[in-house]
Amino acid sequence: MKSKNIYNSLKYGILMVFGCVSALSNAQNVISIEDAISISLKNNYDIRIAQNDAQVSKVNNTAGNAGMLPTVGVVGSGSYTLNNTNQKLTGGTENSILNNSSSSLSLGVQLNWTLFDGGKMFVTKSKLNEIQSLGEIQYKDNVLRTIYTVISAYYDVVRQQQQLNFINEVLNYNQNRLIVAQAKFNAGSLVKSDLLQAKIDLNVSAENKISQEFAVKESLKTLNLALGRNADEPVAVSETIQLGYKPDKDELSKKLLNSNTSILTLQKQLDIAKLALKENRSLYLPNLGLKGGYYLSQSANANGPVLNSTSTGPQIGATLSIPIYAAGETNRKVKVAQIQQQSNELSLQKSKLEVNSLFLRTLSDFENQEQLLKIETENNDLAKENMVISLERLKQGQTTSVEVHLAEENYAQSSARLVNFRYNLKMAETKIKQLVADL
Repeated sequence: MKSKNIYNSLKYGILMVFGCVSALSNAQNVISIEDAISISLKNNYDIRIAQNDAQVSKVNNTAGNAGMLPTVGVVGSGSYTLNNTNQKLTGGTENSILNNSSSSLSLGVQLNWTLFDGGKMFVTKSKLNEIQSLGEIQYKDNVLRTIYTVISAYYDVVRQQQQLNFINEVLNYNQNRLIVAQAKFNAGSLVKSDLLQAKIDLNVSAENKISQEFAVKESLKTLNLALGRNADEPVAVSETIQLGYKPDKDELSKKLLNSNTSILTLQKQLDIAKLALKENRSLYLPNLGLKGGYYLSQSANANGPVLNSTSTGPQIGATLSIPIYAAGETNRKVKVAQIQQQSNELSLQKSKLEVNSLFLRTLSDFENQEQLLKIETENNDLAKENMVISLERLKQGQTTSVEVHLAEENYAQSSARLVNFRYNLKMAETKIKQLVADL
């Protein structure tokens, strides 16, 4: 019986040693939360795509794309004809020309410049400015969502590791408890059912340890995915969840509507819709353009009074177009733009209500988790002290395995609640910061 007891002690002792060795090896690759965010922003594919989209809107924001600048190009044309001509003049004379050939060539540098298009070009330039700003806001929103995901994955690893630490602590407690129970049973002062209960509790703790180690490995894979790395790449995180955030509700409420990326995105889309309406209304107004250039033209005839002709020189002119009837297309475009503007206004108002509601709920959740954590921190200390006392009472024969088992369960459950409250508080803090774009 003693040899079996020693075997059990060695078996679970070896499990603890291997756990410590594994922790030490992972410690060589510890990254901070700041490092994790930096790595993710560098590797995340969605971030890189959003960055490219923002760059495209920036490249498109030019005066030329808005139609404000002239275009200059080389123009030219040429032709060659060969025909037979039969002519009968009023005096009775007849002319017949066979294989009459002629050629013409024109070449020039031409400038086209829209001087006035109902103000559309200026509205379009403003619209391009807003589109560029929208791209930057959407990029920032993508960054904030990525940071939130990384923080969630990072501190989930911390949570799972903390839970593993508590399980190891309970496992060590059960191991000591089994040693005590075995010794007392051998001395005849403990019934066998108490010894069996101690072995059962130890085995359950060992099972919990194996399951929790798996949970830690899975959380590490999720973190690596958030970092844009291979799932099996070695990585270790800090041992604690950074807390201590003190939100100022009034200040955050003022900042919310001016910095929340969802609201800013819809506000920009509304601004763009208003400019699109102005663009379509400009189609009612006249269009004035300037056309000019320097041209060379040359022609040649095999027969006729003029055999060769060449002309060179500048030309300048203007074009004026006044819309009178466009088959109702301008009216249709204006009405569609008005409807789209109304829809954007409704979406913006809806978003403001939803974001404010989410902010208040998250702030309430933060305060709730903060209170729960404070209570559970004290409760965990009490549960641990009770667990230690119950083991001492067992050694002295003053209690039963039922009391010890209950003390152990209370501590295990309290530890699980404690790490979850820490994590939930951190995620509530992170959500608040994401809503006000302060991550």
